Order: sequence, then C-alpha cells, then structure tokens
Amino acid sequence: MTLIATRPGAGAARPYRFPTVIRRDVAGGRVVAAHLPGQNLAVAVLLLDAGAGREPVGKEGLAGVLAKALEEGTAQRDATAFALAVEGLGTELVTGLDWDSFQVSVQVPVDRLSAAVELLAEAVRTPRLEPDDVRRVRDDEANALRMDWANPGPRADAVLRADLFGRDNRWGRPMHGDPESVGALDVEDVTVFHSEWFIRPGTLVVAGDLDRLDLDALGAAAFAGAGGGPVDRGGPIEVPPRAGRRIILVDRPGSVQSTLRLGHPSPHRAHPEHVPMTLAGTVLGGAFTSRLNHLIREVHGYTYGIRGDFASSRRFGRFAVASGVQTAVTAPALVAAVGEITRTRLTGVTEDELAVARSWRAGQLSVELQSPRAIASALTTLVVHDLPDDYHARLRESLLAADVAQVSAAAAAHLRPESLTLVVEGDAALIRDDLVAAGLGEVTDHTG
Repeated sequence: MTLIATRPGAGAARPYRFPTVIRRDVAGGRVVAAHLPGQNLAVAVLLLDAGAGREPVGKEGLAGVLAKALEEGTAQRDATAFALAVEGLGTELVTGLDWDSFQVSVQVPVDRLSAAVELLAEAVRTPRLEPDDVRRVRDDEANALRMDWANPGPRADAVLRADLFGRDNRWGRPMHGDPESVGALDVEDVTVFHSEWFIRPGTLVVAGDLDRLDLDALGAAAFAGAGGGPVDRGGPIEVPPRAGRRIILVDRPGSVQSTLRLGHPSPHRAHPEHVPMTLAGTVLGGAFTSRLNHLIREVHGYTYGIRGDFASSRRFGRFAVASGVQTAVTAPALVAAVGEITRTRLTGVTEDELAVARSWRAGQLSVELQSPRAIASALTTLVVHDLPDDYHARLRESLLAADVAQVSAAAAAHLRPESLTLVVEGDAALIRDDLVAAGLGEVTDHTG
C-alpha cells in the first residue's frame, strides 16, 4: 500500500499588536517597559552589558560561573536565607547569557514585583562570592562541560567558530567556554569580572500592568549602589569571507555517525537586510519544510534532520548548517548540502516557498509574543541591538511584505557556498578518502 500525501499550504498569519514601549532614565540607569493591561503577572529583567564578549581571551566561561555563583548568597544573607526570601515571593532568579548581554530576571504577581526586584539587585550587586563557593561552582560547571563535550557536536562547533573568527579573538571561542578554560578559572577572575561589569547600572526591562507598577521605584531599587559611566559597545566586526572552501576533519575513532557543521561569517543583527536574510535562511534550512531537510532527509534519507540558518549578535553573525549522518554517507551528504546552498544562492527562492516561510515566521509572532516573559525578551532585543521602539510592531508587516526579489537578492548577497568551512567530526580513517575524492575543498586534520 502506497500512501501519497500532499503538504498542506501556508495558512494565514494571525495578527498581533505589540504594546507601546516606554523608556525613562531613573537613578543613573534606564527603564524600558511595556504596558500589559489587566495582566496579573509581571516580569523584570536586569540587562547588563556583560555578555560572553566581555570575557578576556583565555577566560571563556567566566560569566557562566558568575551566574551560578549568584545563587550562593549575598553580603546580607547566606545562601539558605536568600533562597527562602526568593521562594517566599513565589519566584526564582533566572539568569541568561549571550554574546552581548547578561540577564537576570524575576516573574511574580504584580504586587510582588518591587520586592522581587530588590532581591534581584541584592544578588547582582552584592553577591557573597565566598572562595569555597566559587571554586565549587567552577568545578561543577567544568564537570558539566566535560560530560557535554564527550558527546558529538560541541567540539565540531568550536572548531567551526575558531576557523571563522580566529581563536585569538574571544568571539572565535565557544560562548560558554570549554572544560579546560572553565576549569582554569580562579576566584579572582570571578570577583574582578563582577567588579568591572556588574556594578554598572544597566537597563531594567519591565513587562506588566504599568497602572499597578511604579517604574521610578523599580528603577531606583534595581540601580541602587550602581555606578560607572557608559562603555564602548563596539561596532560591527567585519570578517572577510574565506578564499575557497575547506574541510576540517575532527577525528572520532569508532564513531558510526559523522557530525557535520558548515558555516561562514554573515552580517550582524541590526543589518538592514535582516528580515529578507531570515526568510532566505528559513526557505533553505530553517524549517522542517526547508530545502535542505527535504533533500537530505526525505529524498536521500541521509539524516533524521538538518538545519541551516543565519544567526547574529550585536557585532557579528554567521550562517551555519548542522546535522548528523551515517558514516558511509558523509561525503554524499556534504556534496548535496553544498549543492543546495549553491542553488539557493544562484536561483533564489520561489513564491510558493516564500509564502510558507512568510506565513510561518509572521504567524510565530502571535504565538510567541503573548506572555509577559516573551514581551520582556522582545524588549531586551530592542535594547541590545539598538532597534527602534516600533520594531516589533512593524515586524509582522515587514515579514509579510518581503517579496521574491528581495529574499532572492539577500540569498545571493549573503550565502557564500564557495567560502564555506566544512567541519566533519567522525571516524577519520573511514571518511577521509571519500572527503578528498568529493572535491569540495582541501581536507585538513584538526590537531587541537
């Protein structure tokens, strides 16, 4: 019995309305808020310019260790007393880290937000940072990374990043560090990083019913004891494309699969072509219905899934493809993937493909931007990337208005198949000859 199914067409994107953004300067810092009338939950996020990009080269993972150490008590309360105070409000401190920012947030009923922000500020500004606690947290983090790096993937990701951006640069190393870099951190590294970046005021992001919240009081609580002037945020990092493709082989003897990571540099987050780039990436590899997934999974049966899209931070970005395939089909899968990227650059996208991508991306907004936490996250995007206050209000229309010519032009301008670095983590003895014979580029062995 043969079952033939036709993919469903694109549905209509549901409308949504992003709340008005309110900004004000308070107590040496800035408050950025969104009014959610009648919402009983509120979220506050203290946003600091202390992301992984601020870590010194060789100290990768420093901010992650500090994030965990914030849970070990403050100058005013030990770990148990602080935990009880936070739990008494029915909340928890949630930390987040990316290349551009360090975030600490709380979500509570509206009438408890002021008390929660006071506790948040206490943890961020005056953590206890007892040496024994810091060392224990560091060791826990290093051990967790060792377990993670024992799996396929993290090493290939690190090799790709180093090749694209240079290991001598912080952004050419893993965002969360590796087992060696984290294990080598000492207490002074953590305390110095805190004194340099966590005492600055930052930005307090608030999402909730502002009729029941005092933004000035919240800002005063968040910025109490903070000081220091603005810091240089740095401009976009221009990374020239590689002249010619290359394959880097990371040996994993005995592996029955090959982990594939393909990539090249791409523009930063605030680039004016971000929307058409996103849609081009969605058509190519950013959705289950993408060209790459259809070809590599459905047509050839090489993998359970493959994904490729543009990812960007404030200063830099990259196009990357990730998948895992059986060892025997490593070379054919790479040839097919590079061929599909090349085809997309040369021929662009079709109206039918773009209709699905537009509807999906625009439709996600009405689903994702519903909760106070999601609205707060969207506000942090505005702050970190210097986007206009009406960015999210206009985003749906921008996605739906992008046409085939714009998206195809973005694919032609920002996909660089001839400059790809292809990282393959697998059994080198079994796949090296096939990779050389495929003719995709020079094959070199990773020696790190």
